[in-house]
Amino acid sequence: MSANQRVRPNPPSQESDSFESGIHNELILVLVFESMKWDIHTLCLACSVNRKLRAIAERILWRKLCEYRAPRMIGTLANGALNGRFAGGWHALAKLMFFCCGCESTRHFKMSRPSPGHFVKASRFSKTSGRSFLTKKCRGDLLYVSDPCEHPMGEKEDDLGIYRGVFKGFRRSRTRACLIGRQVALEDRVTCPYCGTRVWSMTTARLVPKSAARRLGSHDGGLDYFVCLNGHLYGTCWLVPLTDDEGEGEGEGSDQEDNDEDKDYGSDDNGGVGVIDYDEDLTATNGIIGLTE
Repeated sequence: MSANQRVRPNPPSQESDSFESGIHNELILVLVFESMKWDIHTLCLACSVNRKLRAIAERILWRKLCEYRAPRMIGTLANGALNGRFAGGWHALAKLMFFCCGCESTRHFKMSRPSPGHFVKASRFSKTSGRSFLTKKCRGDLLYVSDPCEHPMGEKEDDLGIYRGVFKGFRRSRTRACLIGRQVALEDRVTCPYCGTRVWSMTTARLVPKSAARRLGSHDGGLDYFVCLNGHLYGTCWLVPLTDDEGEGEGEGSDQEDNDEDKDYGSDDNGGVGVIDYDEDLTATNGIIGLTE
């Protein structure tokens, strides 16, 4: 048999390659994570295996995780475009849902020591709370803000509150238009901990309404927060200690909405029940490990 007559291996067919690496495997991954109720442990580990799995996660899995954990909030933010790209990426939104970014001293907020970031077991995001962070000119915007994550700072200091949020359609928002109209400069050497883009200081822009301090349970002027180019919000505040004669409610000026007809009920991994209503989405996780960068 001559060299020209030797049997040569057939090149791999595009159809076979598509079957092995295309939508079939992606659908299987979705079904696997659905069966595990989108366990954050496993998803983070899968992203660290190789670049292929990480790419699938960035294209599909992070979005599915967000939809599962906070379906009404995500439906509102995405405005029906769940198959499209979310501003900053779905990975950044997932990180914002599950990660308290910590805090260091800023120009307008001084601390005795930095507070490290960490992953949270549960967070409640509320558009009712978000309205308290909008000036009167910007009340037409839609903003979800979390309850502050409490960080004890020692006996001689108030507890530190760290909060985060996200705008719907920030590029078309009145808040962004106001920042640009006032020619507010972006901060130097400060970037968003969730998507890495540059940020505006809302304190520098004088766009922090007094209602934000009341909503957080802080002193007027005892808070600071930033908004990035993709509409992610994060900030800090000093939490006023409660006195013995204060009740369990939110107190005067509260506009918290709570309608049983608007609630969804979903079991978490421990069999508990989380309430997810139109204004608050409970993001429940158990023993979270770090999201991949």
